[in-house]
Amino acid sequence: MSDEENTIESQEQPNAKLKQSLSGKIAYLNALQDAVDQQDDRLTYELLDPERYHTEISSTNEAAKSGYFSLVDDVRSQIAHYLSYQLIDYLAEIYPFFYYREIAEGEFKILFGNWWDRREFGYLDVLNLEFQFDKDEYQKLSGTFQLDANNKHLNTENIAKISEENKQLETLLSNQDQRDSRKAQLRDQLADTSSNSSFWESGKVKEERQALKDELTKLTEEDQKAADARNTMKSNEDRILALSKEDTILSYEKQAIKQAFGSFESFTNHSKKLYSDYLTSLIGKEKVRADE
Repeated sequence: MSDEENTIESQEQPNAKLKQSLSGKIAYLNALQDAVDQQDDRLTYELLDPERYHTEISSTNEAAKSGYFSLVDDVRSQIAHYLSYQLIDYLAEIYPFFYYREIAEGEFKILFGNWWDRREFGYLDVLNLEFQFDKDEYQKLSGTFQLDANNKHLNTENIAKISEENKQLETLLSNQDQRDSRKAQLRDQLADTSSNSSFWESGKVKEERQALKDELTKLTEEDQKAADARNTMKSNEDRILALSKEDTILSYEKQAIKQAFGSFESFTNHSKKLYSDYLTSLIGKEKVRADE
């Protein structure tokens, strides 16, 4: 066998593997294009993650085909934008209190409610069919439900604490005349003890003078607090208003979830099954169309 024949034969095996690999990728891209052309979102999701689809959705024994989603990495945002239309229509029925703002192509922020000062609640991952709730905001809502049994709000204790601080500051302001009178008495007493004391002042007199000085210092410190009290009280009032507003917003959210799901636990369980719930609904629509 000539060297040329050996070279051709040695190329045949890798060429066959290359053609097979290219054919698989071309078939994947064609299938994805057909799914988009036919607006078949269910098939599109299957092609995006075949392994997950066949694990969570398909009841057949068919082995999951290898995915080639990396081939379309540069158009992920466009695919997410395309898939968002039907998904958001579905979510509007199941989660009527959630609204979505597309902050970049295919990237959606979740807004809770349509009322004034509604909260940003996280992000919607369209490609993976997942809610990515903001942890802090989610914990606030969870805490609101836990306190509901005791007829309390999330910020009840904080508001009470700040209100008590304002009450004490108000007392400081109202007692200014009493402090001024007492300070005058203390200064007179200090002057008396100073004029009547000898070089060999007794320990008892020293203790009395120190006690008078300590009380005068305390009253002076209270005067300083009183001087700052109005600004502090205004700041506290603003904090109370903000906390009360937050409790009001949380009560709206709590009521919305109760109306849609009955309980926070049910809402949480449903939100974790968005992938299977949504694709199952798409399969149901396909069956209805097939029967028509």
